[in-house]
Amino acid sequence: MTRSMWISATGMMAQQLNIDVIANNLANVNTTGFKKSRVDFEDLMYQKLSSTNNFFDAEKQGQPVQIGLGVRSTGVPKVYTGGSFQQTGNNLDLAIEGEGFLQVRMPDGSIGYTRSGILRKDGEGYVSTPDGFLLEPTIQIPDNVKELYISPEGVVSISKIDSAENEVIGQIYLVNFPNPAGLESKGRNILLQTPSSGTPTEAAPGLEGLGVLAQGYLEGSNVDIAEEMIKMIIAQRSYEINSKAIQTSDELLSMTNNLKR
Repeated sequence: MTRSMWISATGMMAQQLNIDVIANNLANVNTTGFKKSRVDFEDLMYQKLSSTNNFFDAEKQGQPVQIGLGVRSTGVPKVYTGGSFQQTGNNLDLAIEGEGFLQVRMPDGSIGYTRSGILRKDGEGYVSTPDGFLLEPTIQIPDNVKELYISPEGVVSISKIDSAENEVIGQIYLVNFPNPAGLESKGRNILLQTPSSGTPTEAAPGLEGLGVLAQGYLEGSNVDIAEEMIKMIIAQRSYEINSKAIQTSDELLSMTNNLKR
């Protein structure tokens, strides 16, 4: 009976983690560029029981007597399917059509990666995220700008009030990873490179398998509310049935303790 309690306890802990991940997905249903997560599970080790006290030797019939010891999570990877595009009309908003990440310079000098194309011009004219992380490589927009253009290939050009010709002021590059699911989430729509993600490959949009840019659009979250609600119901029922198994084991132990000669 004690073994069944521990087995059911692992199931309850696994489903609690599952509910936590689902809750975070639902909380970010409107977060720009957000990628949902999922929980991967695997069964734990198995205990091989002796069959010497059985009426027949199950092992000789090719049926080893084994009892599983529960379940555990092997990771919480992100799912990098595309989100829906939303037109904003803001010429500094960018959506990535396809693979790739934008690069931003973090306060400690390291490089962060994001799918969120919400960009702004800071007090010095540099293109940055709403949290003040500068786009990498840096692009500075002059004050006397009439129009700003960002091509699908990432070329940034402007037209000035006192000039009829367009001027190129920068180039936006994208990066991709061998295993994007291995990136570390830091919040604020920022991801960091890890040994699991591999080394990033940088190129202009549209090259080396990278997507292109869509100016004036943002990529929405890829969270499907209906799908997450179904997952939550399944996790709730699984948690409930595991707690019921613990209750049943406790009742059997109680019956055993109350046996009289």
